[in-house]
Amino acid sequence: MTPSPWTKTSPTAVLVFADGTVIEGHGIGATGQAQAEVCFNTALTGYQEILTDPSYLGQIVTFTFPHIGNIGANGEDIEDLTPAARIGAVGAIFKADITAPSSYRSAGHFDQWLKSRGIIGLTGVDTRALTAWIRENGAPNAVIAHDPDGNFDLDALKALASGWSGLEGLDLAKDATSGQSSTWTEGPWVWDQGYGDAPEATAHIVAIDYGIKRNILRLFAGLGCKVTVVPATASAEDVLALKPDGVFLSNGPGDPAATGIYAVPVIQKLIDSGIPLFGICLGHQILALALGGTTVKMHQGHHGANHPVKDFTTGKVEIVSMNHGFAVDGTSLPEGVDETHVSLFDGTNCGLRLVGKPVFSVQHHPEASPGPQDSHYLFRRFMNMVRERKGEPALAER
Repeated sequence: MTPSPWTKTSPTAVLVFADGTVIEGHGIGATGQAQAEVCFNTALTGYQEILTDPSYLGQIVTFTFPHIGNIGANGEDIEDLTPAARIGAVGAIFKADITAPSSYRSAGHFDQWLKSRGIIGLTGVDTRALTAWIRENGAPNAVIAHDPDGNFDLDALKALASGWSGLEGLDLAKDATSGQSSTWTEGPWVWDQGYGDAPEATAHIVAIDYGIKRNILRLFAGLGCKVTVVPATASAEDVLALKPDGVFLSNGPGDPAATGIYAVPVIQKLIDSGIPLFGICLGHQILALALGGTTVKMHQGHHGANHPVKDFTTGKVEIVSMNHGFAVDGTSLPEGVDETHVSLFDGTNCGLRLVGKPVFSVQHHPEASPGPQDSHYLFRRFMNMVRERKGEPALAER
């Protein structure tokens, strides 16, 4: 078994790679074990939003920032639509131990929150060294395990890690979707007030839930939208029967090609209907597939709240929030589909639009949560497509 360069004595939690590498540390949060892919996130804050993002289903998040969890946890900074289902990351890796909460917004200790979410935590790890390893070698399959007594069968854990299929070929949207239709009415968060009621609705948006985030829905509601959320497996006929003014394709976990088996025919029919269409993250990837493009598994993925992206339609560079391990192959986009955004880290595709139709999407997360709000204008861009189709004046993009 390969010795670990990140060893800590008397371990109560371990991370075991498929190649046999073992990382030891102190366990927090839930006990037990979970198979997943290990990625890293470079955000400095917003750890609750990160860990409850359904797009992290099937993943263990390594936080590069050393002090995570010290402001505690609350009931507001949650992104999954159905918290009782606990859809999100299955594990988390930290440098420093968690201290007592020190924020006026805290409603409890981070360790207890992790337990309530079923997330296994590992502290005392050199997360920067682990991040450097992932950047060199790619995101590995691993098992994270927590036992307060420190009893681990490392050979069995290695076998579990090496036996896991990984994310390629996995349709996880069916696991992440809320599974039923619902209406969303909560507006964006306001400092010292919390989440308020949305203004009176002037448009109806149907959001297909592949693992949707709450703040996406809040921003739509804040722009005067009635939002109806439908499951990932909803048919085009189901969506069109709701008479939407626009359709949104949400973020979500897993391999877009696997989800696309049933989602692509639906999206193609929605495109043919002429209704404005907007996609984010997994929704962007599946839209690309529906338009004739292809997707690829990334070496390490993009996860963080500080990624530079250029919008070719405005010429501006934005700092954005990202969370994806698959990407659209920009060279595969057919004639009539324009590439609108690219990552300035590695040149990968981050946006597209269908020429002559009100259809576009982005790879990054313009709703932030957590992250900068540079790309909020994209929601207004979509609403202007909706308003143009309804014969209404445009909103200012800002």
